[in-house]
Amino acid sequence: MPGVPRYWYNLTADLPVPLPPLVDPLDEEESRIALLARILPSRVIDEEYTLSRTLRIPEEVRRAYERAGRPTPLLRAEGLERALGVSGRVRIYYKFEGALPTGSHKLNTAIPQVYYAKLDGAVEVVTETGAGQWGLAVSTAAAMLGVKATVFMTRSSHESKKPRRLAMKALGARVVPSPSTETRAGREALRENPGHPGSLGLAITEAVEYTLSGERRRYVPGSVMESVLTHQTVIGLEALEQLPEEPDYMVACVGGGSNFGGFTYPVIGMKLRGEGFEGTRFIAAESRAAPRLTRGDYRYDGLDTGLTLPLARMYTLGRSYVPPPVHAAGLRYHGAAPSLSLLRLLGYVEAVAYSQEEVLEAAAVFARAEGILPAPESAHAVKAVMDIASKAPAGSVIAFNLSGHGYLDIDAYEAIESRLVSGELKARG
Repeated sequence: MPGVPRYWYNLTADLPVPLPPLVDPLDEEESRIALLARILPSRVIDEEYTLSRTLRIPEEVRRAYERAGRPTPLLRAEGLERALGVSGRVRIYYKFEGALPTGSHKLNTAIPQVYYAKLDGAVEVVTETGAGQWGLAVSTAAAMLGVKATVFMTRSSHESKKPRRLAMKALGARVVPSPSTETRAGREALRENPGHPGSLGLAITEAVEYTLSGERRRYVPGSVMESVLTHQTVIGLEALEQLPEEPDYMVACVGGGSNFGGFTYPVIGMKLRGEGFEGTRFIAAESRAAPRLTRGDYRYDGLDTGLTLPLARMYTLGRSYVPPPVHAAGLRYHGAAPSLSLLRLLGYVEAVAYSQEEVLEAAAVFARAEGILPAPESAHAVKAVMDIASKAPAGSVIAFNLSGHGYLDIDAYEAIESRLVSGELKARG
């Protein structure tokens, strides 16, 4: 069995065209690029701008990965194949990141970022979270490495995702519903809309503002930034060692892009370098509640609602977009990572969007076939796999990233409770 990789992979080195850089807003006096040095761990900034193809994983981080349960398993979905009626015609594999103690892939970047923050002398890390996977990962990494954590959690999720909120607090984190009264941005949002459900863009603005208001704090981003996607490539690098055959399709859900990039980028890099996988297709599955890659515009936009961070060129619905409070809150971000957006623009990545009900139904089918309940976010990938399997040519191989389990999202399944009880759900594509 392969061990934990010793290097992360940086896709930027292999892109066919240069990645559009982060830029400052034209009408703002203060440089947002310069601001990054005041809020981010210094090594995150170094990784954000490097053109090196591989980045050595610090041994302290590798040991923490091992303690957390890496490498994660790659499994054959034989039960799902039978449920879909494709046994002997299509083979399906999944990388199970839900095996990590936080239940999702997010720990892969939380550990190095908190480690880097501690090296910089920080005693507190600050972040935002939607459904809570990222907040729980940061809380766990902070507990492992001995620093404090403050998490601004979108208000709708703060109310509906009680298990994750309580888990973060049990680990010692302070969890603040966003919009909050602790920041200027939060107070303004509440003044305009007292019932504001929150958004990731606004929670980021609050987290950055709070970071700047105190000493020895560092902000740790959960997705979108290239350094985050680079950390997540431990997923794909392990999968390359574990897969028994070359996949025709690689599938993952997309919020900001970290789990999709982590799973697919090492293979996309090989394809770009002409080292194999010429026929592999890469499918990004997103929520219809925030359909950036399928309906967004490719342009420069703010990474957060309040423009406290630089502008990134990406597929976006607009930084002020407030998506409906669906259960797959991790997919509610308004934009997608610049590298993923560029790959989508150039045609290397395809995208599909699904509604909440159909992905939860797909998740229930997967759970009854494989014995694992997917997170609502990961269920988008499951639905895409089911659709692909129903139409793929005989002999096709599908690999997907099951980026998290759904045992802390069980409230989501109330939406289809009657159909679960009646047994009405069917494995359909």
